[in-house]
Formats: sequence, structure tokens, C-alpha cells
Amino acid sequence: MSRQRISLRQELPLLVWLVIVWGALWQDFSPGNLLFGALLAVAVARLFYLPPVELSGRFNIRHAIPFGLMFLGKVVVASFQVLGLALARGPKVTNAVVAVTLRSHQDLMVTAVGHVISLIPGSLVVEVDRSTSTLYLHAINISTPEDVAKLKAEVRSIEADLIRIMGTREELEQLQMEATA
Repeated sequence: MSRQRISLRQELPLLVWLVIVWGALWQDFSPGNLLFGALLAVAVARLFYLPPVELSGRFNIRHAIPFGLMFLGKVVVASFQVLGLALARGPKVTNAVVAVTLRSHQDLMVTAVGHVISLIPGSLVVEVDRSTSTLYLHAINISTPEDVAKLKAEVRSIEADLIRIMGTREELEQLQMEATA
């Protein structure tokens, strides 16, 4: 079974990323090491099936900087909240697995939302249903339906922020229509 050829333009971000990771792993960004890393990246991309990462072609820095600051703030606040729960309640903390259906069906966006959520202490993505763009999150300190609704709203808010930063134009239009409805 032959696979469809991926254009160099589509594959270039992956190749560049693989070369950067190669240099970082070896802690050596010399031209010779990066050239060898590039040869390995091309070999890996040609020998193993890697699905293409489809980029939207847009990146909004005006939304990215505030999002980055907000994310760092959430990490700090959640770290102290988890510490407080561990000290105050210990093993009596209630947990839940919550399903959150996302707006976007783009693999990159679903992955980005999942990583942002998992990097904030107190929640972790345990499963992803690609067919419905549903994230299943394990979250701590969830004991009421209001807590579930609050978690879902936070995840959808993070997704909306990421759509404003790098989503497709269609996703951005859908988000704007939701805001006016």
C-alpha cells in the first residue's frame, strides 16, 4: 500500500522541528550536527508514516502574548491550589473524569488544547476521541455539577483563546458568531 506523497511545504515545519529537537538533545547546534540532524529528519519523514500537520496559515501575536501570561498565571495559581488541597484534605480530595467536546476538529488545535490543560496542575487529559474532538479530563476537586460546568467552560475558553491565536478562519468566524448569538 503506497501512501500519498506529502509536499515539502507541508513537511518543512516537521523537518525543522526535528532538527531543532536533534540539536537540543545533543546540546550541539554546530552546522555539522544540524546537517546530520536534517539528514536523519528527512530519513525519518520518508521511512515512517507521519501524518501531515496542517497549519491554518495564521498566527496572531496580539492574542498569543496575553494568552501566554494568562497561562503562566493559571499554572502558578493552580500549583498553590493543588498544594492547599494536598495539605488540607490529603487523600479525601474528590476526582472526576469529565468529557469536553471541542469546537475544532483540527488535530493541531485539539492537541494544543489538551497540552495546555494538562500543563495546568489539577487536570490531565486521559483520552482523546478524534472523531468527535472530545477530551476526557481527569480533574481534582470536582464534586458538584457546577464544578463540572466550570471546568468545561474553562476548557472551552482556552480553546477559544487558541483559536484566536492560530485557528483557521472558519473556526474564528464560528467563534465570532457564538459571541454575537
